[in-house]
Amino acid sequence: MNHIMEVLQLTGPKFVVWFRNDFRFDDNPTVYQAFREAEKADGEIMFIFHLHPDFTSQINLSNDYFFQTVETFAGQCKDNGMKLHILSGSVQKAFQLLFDKAGSVHTVFCAEEYTSFAASRDEEARRIIEKNDASLVHTPGNYVHQPQEIIKNDGRPYKVYTPYSRRWMQKEKPDLYSSSAADIQTRYERLKALDETSEREWTEIIKRCTRPWKRLGEEAGRNRLEHFCQKVLPHYHKSRDLPEKAGTSRLSPFLRTGALSARRVYEAADSKRENHTSQGPEAFIKELAWRDFYTMILYHFPEVETKEFQEKYRGLTWREDKDLLQKWKEGRTGFPIVDAGMRQLNEVGWMHNRLRMITASFLTKDYQMDWRIGEAYFREKLIDHDPASNIGGWQWASSVGTDAVPYFRVFSPVRQGARFDPEGAFIKKYVPELKNTDKKYIHEPHKMNDQEQKKAECIIGKDYPAPSVDHKEERKRAIRMFKEIED
Repeated sequence: MNHIMEVLQLTGPKFVVWFRNDFRFDDNPTVYQAFREAEKADGEIMFIFHLHPDFTSQINLSNDYFFQTVETFAGQCKDNGMKLHILSGSVQKAFQLLFDKAGSVHTVFCAEEYTSFAASRDEEARRIIEKNDASLVHTPGNYVHQPQEIIKNDGRPYKVYTPYSRRWMQKEKPDLYSSSAADIQTRYERLKALDETSEREWTEIIKRCTRPWKRLGEEAGRNRLEHFCQKVLPHYHKSRDLPEKAGTSRLSPFLRTGALSARRVYEAADSKRENHTSQGPEAFIKELAWRDFYTMILYHFPEVETKEFQEKYRGLTWREDKDLLQKWKEGRTGFPIVDAGMRQLNEVGWMHNRLRMITASFLTKDYQMDWRIGEAYFREKLIDHDPASNIGGWQWASSVGTDAVPYFRVFSPVRQGARFDPEGAFIKKYVPELKNTDKKYIHEPHKMNDQEQKKAECIIGKDYPAPSVDHKEERKRAIRMFKEIED
């Protein structure tokens, strides 16, 4: 349904919303503040998206999903009588073009992001904006609590999740921002495309995005949230660790693109708590706190983007082995639960959180490979890629991060598989070579004798690889690697 309302004849200044990872109208502080300022100044509001050249050379799973989400939002804007203007090229070129073509821009609003790339990009944009006598204003990012909000009594940041989460739980939650497409449309500018060249480039990018994603954008996010709260949340604490069950929220792609508000998600989960004791909602809300925790760590300790949080581990000597790395990437390690997780990632651009821990532990402990390599691979593949959570998760699994798993705790891929996929249902879905393998051998298929392999129609070394390493030996080697640097 279109909400096309009577258009005001607007001649005042323009207030620009620069969308980055916040493609929604509901509870969007950037849209809300721009609209309120436009109302006060009797001005116009306009939307832009900057197609940064760093992200257009290659279409991978992660940016395929992201770009299609942007296109979905552009369609949502169009349905409501508005336009999302595309600007391509360098930051300097794009923003100078904005001022040259739009004219009378007063303020550019954008949501906070906390990576070094975002800081550099925003500073470059600020210089151009201020050169043109306008202002750049940051609004709260898509988190329940912003990273500056929760600190110790002495003013220092937390480094451990548990005390942070206690303070996070106790802190009063922010109000939601009231903004609707119908209201905003009354003050939306009526310019044609700012730059036809950028629009054509965007059209070509979208043509290259060929994955048939079923759920994109704000409406899909709201529907998923409603389904999760009604059907999954009550049992979340029991089912979230089992990859073969639909026991997780699957909200992370919508949070990553900002199609869903983290504050809205918290409100929905909180409303399901019964006297604040319901285990499902409690367990899920703790995951929202983890998300904010890792963002807080990245904000206060930006060096963790490329360096271990624990300085003593910055001198670790990681193994380099292209063949083993390729086996891990392709899901051909010979450890079924690891291979199933990696194949899920490669196939659908998402991986169950338990499997993220298992596969990360395997790469960094069984293969003793640099966590940064795995973090970069996940960054390319995950449609829910969140820089802070991805970095935090990899540093946790490799024992080099804040509040990380101790280095001597090395996940056994066999035991992890038996515990969290006991029947092998998930493994058989993503590793079809093992579909006829008996439950007795599903986590260690190499232990089948020749007759059993023939019966399962899976010849080890031919249809499915033998284990690429000896887990017991590699566990010892990994522990030794850490102990040597500690000594």
